[in-house]
Amino acid sequence: MISALGLDLGHRRIGVAGCDRTGLIATGLTTIHRTTFVQDTAQLQHWVQERQVEILVAGLPYNMDGQVGKQARRTQKLARRFAAALQLPLEYMDERLTSYEAELMMQAEHISPSENKGMVDRKAAALILQQWLDQKRQQPPSHEKIAPEQASIGTLKAKEHGNGK
Repeated sequence: MISALGLDLGHRRIGVAGCDRTGLIATGLTTIHRTTFVQDTAQLQHWVQERQVEILVAGLPYNMDGQVGKQARRTQKLARRFAAALQLPLEYMDERLTSYEAELMMQAEHISPSENKGMVDRKAAALILQQWLDQKRQQPPSHEKIAPEQASIGTLKAKEHGNGK
């Protein structure tokens, strides 16, 4: 499985999550309190190297109607800058309501979200990454071989059109 880093990108903080080597479970790793782009990138680089990350997965805050709004465009711009600086591919996941879901999880654990905003960001990043991992597991591999019966149908159609030997 691939090693991925999940990001919940905000104005003040970046929630960071990683996955286990099996690609089954995402876990919140840290919260970066944003300063400068260079310093933020250096902190992300630490996690990229430590965990041998192969891809970044950033949460994209779509509007509730599914449209890409101003905040989502800002997030895309920042995510692309991080991906370029870290020389990693980038994918997005819909992050609508992940912070709310993270807050509910914390309340269930009797932890105050308002007093632990960094934890909210980490948990939201883990939820974003978990959604991505679950989606990847449900997709068939892109290198999937064609079944013999499908190959023969394609060959027959090619012969019918004079394209086959």
